[in-house]
Amino acid sequence: MFAIVRTGGKQYRVAAGDKIAVEKLAGEAGDTITLDDVLLAGEGDNIADASKVAVSAEIIAQAKSEKVVVFKKRRRHNYRRKAGHRQQMTLLRITDVGTGAKKAPAKQAAAPKKEATEAKAETAKKPAAKKAPAKKAPAKKAAPKAAAADKKPAAKKAPAKKAPAKKAAPKAEDK
Repeated sequence: MFAIVRTGGKQYRVAAGDKIAVEKLAGEAGDTITLDDVLLAGEGDNIADASKVAVSAEIIAQAKSEKVVVFKKRRRHNYRRKAGHRQQMTLLRITDVGTGAKKAPAKQAAAPKKEATEAKAETAKKPAAKKAPAKKAPAKKAAPKAAAADKKPAAKKAPAKKAPAKKAAPKAEDK
């Protein structure tokens, strides 16, 4: 049976026993993970319901892919920059592609953490309830319209005049 799974923004066609290199996934060598995002599954020409297919894989190693050289150059400007990058990746061995319930233990492992955070949130909320509510400042009322009419508009200032240009000193003639 084969399946097409999506991980790390890429799609992979996998079958039991295949080895693939994917974007880095959490886990150590020897851990078993489940690839949840199954797009298509089937066997031969028959297509199965992808929602019922589970793909499990074993992490072989955490490694780096080959170096990608980044070279920047601007003609006639004496500008050259050379850099490299090695992307983190995870090597996987597909152990099983088959129908069955998807692994729920991973979700159950996340549930105790959620319960612990809920308990912390409840204890944090209790002391907050004991505090007296903060007093609000009384809202300012709008000034009556009559008071606004009594005020005179501000006088407009005349624009500043430019100082007259300075005249050059008379030149002394040589005679």
